[in-house]
Amino acid sequence: MAGAVSLESLSKAYGDVTAVRGVSLDVRPGEFVTLLGPSGCGKTTLLRLVAGFERPDSGRVLISGRDVTARPPYERPVNTVFQQYALFPHRTVAGNVAFGLETARRPRAEITERVERALDMVRLPGLGARAVHQLSGGQKQRVAVARAVVMEPEVLLLDEPLSALDPKLRKEVQVEVKALHRRLGITFVFVTHDQEEALVLSDRVAVMNQGRIEQVGPPQELYDRPRTRFVADFLAVRNLLQATVTGLAGPHATLRTDSGVELLADDDGGWRPGTRVWIGVRPERMSLDAGGENALRAVVEEEVYLGDRTDWRVRAADELLTVAEAAGEGRSRSRGQQVTVTFPAAAVLRLEDTA
Repeated sequence: MAGAVSLESLSKAYGDVTAVRGVSLDVRPGEFVTLLGPSGCGKTTLLRLVAGFERPDSGRVLISGRDVTARPPYERPVNTVFQQYALFPHRTVAGNVAFGLETARRPRAEITERVERALDMVRLPGLGARAVHQLSGGQKQRVAVARAVVMEPEVLLLDEPLSALDPKLRKEVQVEVKALHRRLGITFVFVTHDQEEALVLSDRVAVMNQGRIEQVGPPQELYDRPRTRFVADFLAVRNLLQATVTGLAGPHATLRTDSGVELLADDDGGWRPGTRVWIGVRPERMSLDAGGENALRAVVEEEVYLGDRTDWRVRAADELLTVAEAAGEGRSRSRGQQVTVTFPAAAVLRLEDTA
């Protein structure tokens, strides 16, 4: 039970703006859960409700089975790592990490031992005497984490702690954060707007939109089977089309997009003839001039070279599609060239429209 977080119908408004709308979520002890969504979706407000920096207008926050809704931050078994690390510039690395323990008036010998242990955990041994301004961005981030974990919280809250790092360092620190979670074994609740970061780090991801959680699940489940148009769009399903279900044919549903493109999708029992639906196909599930149940005549409009892959923007009827080819797979193509876009029926996602 220690480290479990349960949010029950939480709501929070600021004047006429509702930041969090009836959110319920259970986080298991020792789990790494990420709140993912665009700016303004409510994810940081939700984290602040867990931390105690904000009080909900309605609902409850339970941590380790105890109702802490009315308790201030210092009475909750949590600690927070902020986007801006808020390190004390006049203190050394060890002084920053020791601050909470000193405030709690722990014995000096205990403080020294716990600070050294915390710096070892974040792979900064022997740097306790260093000044903060002498650290790199990644080292500062790890000092902020050490300052939080030295207090031995049951839950660690992280509010976009990697957003200030350059892309290369950010990827390196992601690996460190994931390894740290394994070493500590405590519950992490992490906030980010970066979908790749969420997929890399998390046991489960909760995608938020307009103050609500649209979908919760393991990274692969969300990636493979997004439930709503918003989740699909946020997780880079760039080919989003409106279509009408024209019928059922054996193992497939037949679809026609608004521009008249005919498609086949695997029939999972959820397609209803005559209904309009949103569908999505990931660019990496599409190919050019290959095989698949769906084959669409198209014209190349643009090439976007991204190093590890090339994104081809092609037009089939009035539908603009993106097709991804891994590096080395693409043949020389030019704008205006005719191609065939192919993909399996299983690649077509049926999506709810919550936008």
